Amino acid sequence: MIYLVLFVFSFVLTYFIKNYAIKKSLVAHVNERSSHTTPTPHGGGIAVALTWFIGLVYLFVHKEIESDFFYALMGGVFLSVVSYFDDLYELSAKLRLFVQAFVALWALYFLGGLKEFDLLFFSFENQIFTNIFAFFLIVWFINLYNFLDGIDGYAGSEALFLALAGWLLFGGGHFLVLAVSVAGFLWWNWHKAKIFMGDVGSTLLGYNVALFSIYYANENPVNLWIWIVLFGLFWFDATLTLYRRYKNGEQLSKPHKKHAYQRLTQSGYSHSQVVLASVFVNLVLLILVLLVKNIPLLVVGSFVLLYSVIKFVDSKKEFL
Repeated sequence: MIYLVLFVFSFVLTYFIKNYAIKKSLVAHVNERSSHTTPTPHGGGIAVALTWFIGLVYLFVHKEIESDFFYALMGGVFLSVVSYFDDLYELSAKLRLFVQAFVALWALYFLGGLKEFDLLFFSFENQIFTNIFAFFLIVWFINLYNFLDGIDGYAGSEALFLALAGWLLFGGGHFLVLAVSVAGFLWWNWHKAKIFMGDVGSTLLGYNVALFSIYYANENPVNLWIWIVLFGLFWFDATLTLYRRYKNGEQLSKPHKKHAYQRLTQSGYSHSQVVLASVFVNLVLLILVLLVKNIPLLVVGSFVLLYSVIKFVDSKKEFL
């Protein structure tokens, strides 16, 4: 029952945020990085965040989530608040990075750090190395999720997929809370989007995925690779695009439209077609996780799939 209540809350709150944003002219205007063509209300991620945190508190009060995991996830409150002000006022990159570093340290403190980093054929247990890696993982996931929030339904559908996949593989009410929090917003964000998520939602989602990865890796080191595979569509695109832009000698802080999903829309595919294609790729990744128990083979197979997706995109719109 609680999950239905949370879904309705997210759905209704997104509706009111949309109307308020229109009334106050809080819209995302079209610029050189945009994939939309008309000014659209933003801030829908507020509904995702509020529903998520309320759901977490419910689970905590009813002792359905470990306290340390709860406190780590609640670090997202700081991130969401600052990201909301960034949506409104475009805060400095240094301030955003400081807050991201703070919540990364917050999370690692409550999670007890990353205990072991399994490199498939050998493992690192040196806590300095594993926690430096975990710190940068959290910061990178926060930023890349924000980079990949660019077309209708894309970031929301990815979060919904990860939440349902996490629940299927690991159980836990927190995954269902995340699923309904995103689903209520996604109703209004599907093509054509009536409201955008904004940084307030996308940075929080990236933070959550990073914490899921570390938390379950502490239960079993190979689980980190499970999350890397499940989240592959986003991190592979973001990381490869960053590397390619670096090789091109581009200024990495400069806005661009070179991610795979952006190039597909530029080549003529609709937002819905790109999102549905991403859902298909995600389902294939989930099937691989369910069927392939050999972790090195799973990782190689998923990387081959993801690289093939990028090459397909390159054939439609060359990376320049």
